[in-house]
Amino acid sequence: MTNYLDFEKPLAEIEGKAEELRALAQQNEEMDVADEAAALDRKASELLEELYKELTPWRKCQVARHPERPHCRDYINELFTDYTPLAGDRNFADDIAVMGGLARFNDKPVVVIGQEKGHDTKSRISHNFGMARPEGYRKAVRLMEMADRFGLPVVTLVDTAGAYPGKGAEERGQSEAIARSTEMCLQIGVPLVSVIIGEGGSGGAVAFATANRVAMLEHSVYSVISPEGCASILWKDSTKMREAAEALRVTAQDLELLGVADRVISEPMGGAHRDRQATMQSVGSAIGSMLSELEEMSKADLVANRRQKFLNIGSKGLAA
Repeated sequence: MTNYLDFEKPLAEIEGKAEELRALAQQNEEMDVADEAAALDRKASELLEELYKELTPWRKCQVARHPERPHCRDYINELFTDYTPLAGDRNFADDIAVMGGLARFNDKPVVVIGQEKGHDTKSRISHNFGMARPEGYRKAVRLMEMADRFGLPVVTLVDTAGAYPGKGAEERGQSEAIARSTEMCLQIGVPLVSVIIGEGGSGGAVAFATANRVAMLEHSVYSVISPEGCASILWKDSTKMREAAEALRVTAQDLELLGVADRVISEPMGGAHRDRQATMQSVGSAIGSMLSELEEMSKADLVANRRQKFLNIGSKGLAA
């Protein structure tokens, strides 16, 4: 059963009627509803295109958070082979909001790291909705250090509302762990590419996405704070999240203009959740292309390229 977003309610009504007609036809074989159902399908297709033609930043936030979008585990299962998960930070515990390990991409060894939100209530609670604790970032640091030692490219898949803000996480050094992960991203002498596959929130995302190349899915978002959080701070009213989303410039298109994202990966009409397979293949193609751009660069050049990329952020889009 499709989960419809608030702005998709008219679409839900049309597609629901088409499904009802087909269900009635199955119960009564004498009914011929093919033409009516096809007409409703065409109407739904036209409405879907109209709704997604120019999404507002807030609607893009809603699409980026859609529960049926492919998550980190889905991409790893689809795009990587011989995946061997590695657990723990060798200090406190294993944080399963962060998953990562050794794998092969296009038959070449890599290290893949990402945030996993979970796909149902049980797994979302288990993965803490993709919000990592300090041990999650320290696990990422350990995996990046290993990648650097063995000369393995690193691929990160970002999908988090932000780092977990709980009392225990703060006591165990959440901000320091995020800073160390960001620092490690800047230091490793191997290709590092990142894809924002859903929501890239705050330092929790930056700690994985300080990469040589950053790609964003068409309807993903990336921001220092959520629109709701921003609205609560600026206007003391979280219901002003639409205005906040506009002001924050969270969309992939704005961030490509500002130099934060290097490329935008097209999504199927209606968002990644409407054709998960096609979306994952598009992401795979982008990862392959980004790794190819970096494979001939020396260790020193990779580090310098990464640092310069972040020093240049905003320089080409300030007047927009």
